[in-house]
Amino acid sequence: MIRIANAPVSYGVFELARPDLVALPEGEELARWISEAGYQGIDLGPVGLLGRGAELTDRLRRHGLELAGGWVDLPFAGADDDFARAMADLDDILDVFVAAAEAGPTLAPLPTLADSGSAARKARPGGAPELTLRGDDWARFADRVNIATARVRDRGLEPTFHHHACTYVETPEEVDALLASTDVGLTFDSGHLLIGGGDPLPDFRRWRDRINHLHLKDARTRILHEALQADDPMRSVWEKRVFVPLGQGDLAVTELVEEIIGSGYSGWLIVEQDVVPRSTAEVERAKAEQVANRDALRAWFA
Repeated sequence: MIRIANAPVSYGVFELARPDLVALPEGEELARWISEAGYQGIDLGPVGLLGRGAELTDRLRRHGLELAGGWVDLPFAGADDDFARAMADLDDILDVFVAAAEAGPTLAPLPTLADSGSAARKARPGGAPELTLRGDDWARFADRVNIATARVRDRGLEPTFHHHACTYVETPEEVDALLASTDVGLTFDSGHLLIGGGDPLPDFRRWRDRINHLHLKDARTRILHEALQADDPMRSVWEKRVFVPLGQGDLAVTELVEEIIGSGYSGWLIVEQDVVPRSTAEVERAKAEQVANRDALRAWFA
C-alpha cells in the first residue's frame, strides 16, 4: 500500500517563509487545499499549525486526510545542554503524533527526525568534505540519533530520519554512515539527494531495506551552484526555486516511481516542493503546482 500526501512546505509554510511579504495559509486552509488537490495525507508542518489533540484529528477527518509525518529537527551535533532541551521538547511534539495515530489511520504517521545543522553547514548547501563529522564527533551524533529513535519508539511510533541539505546528514556518504551506526529508518528524499550529490535511482536501490518513508521531490541542481555565490546560500537555494514541479528538474521521475512500485515499498509517499512565496500570486502558483504534481502521479496512483 502506497498513500500519497503533501506538506505545508509546498505552500511556503516553513522556517524560511516570508510572512513580511505575504500572508501564509492557516491550517484549515492548507488542509482544504491539499484535500481538494487529491492527496490522502498531509505532513504536520510547524507544530500547532494543524492543531493538537481533538482539533487536529477533527480537522484531518473533516478533510478526508491522515497525518503522514512531520519534521522534527534536533541538534544532534550541538552542545549537550542544547540537545537535552531539545529532547525535553520532543516529548511534547510526540503527543501530537500519538493523538493522530490513536485516531486509527490507514497508515500511522512517522515522526521525521532530522539534524538541525550548523551555521557552517548552512553556508555550504550541497555538502563539503571538510565539514563531515568523523571520529568521536560522529559517534556522539549517532548515539544521540539512537537515543531519539528509542524515545519515539517508547511512545508506540516508528521514527524515520530525513537526510537534508545544510545538515550533517546530507551527502550519500553521510547517509551511509548514518545507516551503518543506527537502526533508524530512512526518509528517502529525491530532491535533497540530488543537491547533496546523490543519484536517486541507484541510491534508492542501495538503501531500499532501510527506507520507511518517501519524499518525492524534483530539483534543478544548477541552481545550487548559483546559490553558493550568494551572501546567504541556504536562503538563496530555496528562494531561487531549486525545487520545481515533478518533471521540470533533474529527477528521472518515471524511472524512480516505477522502481519504488517494483520494490514493494509500502507506506507514505509525500510529494514536496519547497517554495518561498513572496506574493499572493506566488501562493496561487504553489497551489496550482501541487495539483499538477498530484495529476502527474495518476498514471501510477489513482
